[in-house]
Amino acid sequence: MRKGLWFRLRKILLCVLGLYVAIPFLIKLCPGIQAKLIFLNFVRVPYFIDLKKPQDQGLNHTCNYYLQPEEDVTIGVWHTVPAVWWKDAQGKDQMWYEDALASSCPIILYLHGNAGTRGGDHRVELYKVLSSLGYHVVTFDYRGWGDSVGTPSERGMTYDALHVFDWIKARSGDNPVYIWGHSLGTGVATNLVRRLCERETPPDALILESPFTNIREEAKSHPFSVIYRYFPGFDWFFLDPITSSGIKFANDENVKHISCSLLILHAEDDPVVPFQLGRKLYNIAAPSRSFRDFKVQFIPFHSDLGYRHKYIYKSPELPRILREFLGKSEPGRQH
Repeated sequence: MRKGLWFRLRKILLCVLGLYVAIPFLIKLCPGIQAKLIFLNFVRVPYFIDLKKPQDQGLNHTCNYYLQPEEDVTIGVWHTVPAVWWKDAQGKDQMWYEDALASSCPIILYLHGNAGTRGGDHRVELYKVLSSLGYHVVTFDYRGWGDSVGTPSERGMTYDALHVFDWIKARSGDNPVYIWGHSLGTGVATNLVRRLCERETPPDALILESPFTNIREEAKSHPFSVIYRYFPGFDWFFLDPITSSGIKFANDENVKHISCSLLILHAEDDPVVPFQLGRKLYNIAAPSRSFRDFKVQFIPFHSDLGYRHKYIYKSPELPRILREFLGKSEPGRQH
């Protein structure tokens, strides 16, 4: 009986070892797998929600739109008006919401991270916080996420964001427009803002929540990579396929070409994007010549607070941080 048990145990161990060795080769041969693991757009959580009905998530002052950035690409958009307009917004159509962008309230374009949809729980809670502070919040699912149609790619995600930004600017008059990116969305945000600065139409500020330096460093630091970090040829097996798929999300390069106020928010206990990557990005951005006339600020959140990767919205300090940062129009770097 002991022999049979040992034989079965050895068989299981050999299978696990074989799988452990096979996975790097599989990823190297099929780089599309690595792209799917970065985007995680197939993970739709929460699953049983109707994205056409944001009110089901407690967003009773939100309208669902669909925009078409390119042929054969359709993206789903949510527009939440400031909470003080909650009563006025009841029963209103898309035209009313679009016209509302020209009111005297600032607008935040929110770019979410990987996995899930614009209806993710922590994202909805942030929209509510920002709305209560008097901001319009416009958010959307990139092509291939949620009910948006198209195939995910870094270029496509950035183009979707550019299309929504231009759509907002065509309706917002002189109101400030801020761009807020979270996690993978920080890569989309810096791609977008670099492009906007290059064409001399920068946003009024950029906010990066839980950002990384570039996708290679983030992949190397991600908890999923722990079991392979010391595997011979780790970079060749796991990181090179990302680059060959055209995925860079080079925040560290982009910030050198961005000319607008920059606020970085990062929790010290972030288990997904390590805190030191956010700090490193700040250290690259702060001395950059492109920011010499603009504020650059880094706000850490102590690990005792437990905000981890996606709960900074819970901070009672967040309204003050945003008011002090976005409320000042005068240039001058803060450290």
